[in-house]
Amino acid sequence: MLIARVIGELVATQKHASHEGCKLLLVQPLNLDGTDRGDAVVALDAVDAGVGDKVLLVTEGFSAMTSVGRPDSPIDMAVIGFIDHVELVQGVA
Repeated sequence: MLIARVIGELVATQKHASHEGCKLLLVQPLNLDGTDRGDAVVALDAVDAGVGDKVLLVTEGFSAMTSVGRPDSPIDMAVIGFIDHVELVQGVA
């Protein structure tokens, strides 16, 4: 799983039948410090996220398919949760 920020929505007039009625998002994976991590990716939205939301991104096909209730669907990534707060604790023994 990755932390990501929603940076846009996608509209696809032609798509796999299993994607009908689903919202597609453009998300930017993030490092723990909030900086961009690699390129933006497309993910199926399972939580009704919007632009600017910090979200939890599933990046493995089977996990993505089952987390959005669409087994056997061609999905690589899915947004499955909102992130309210990230707290990094260093030096804890």
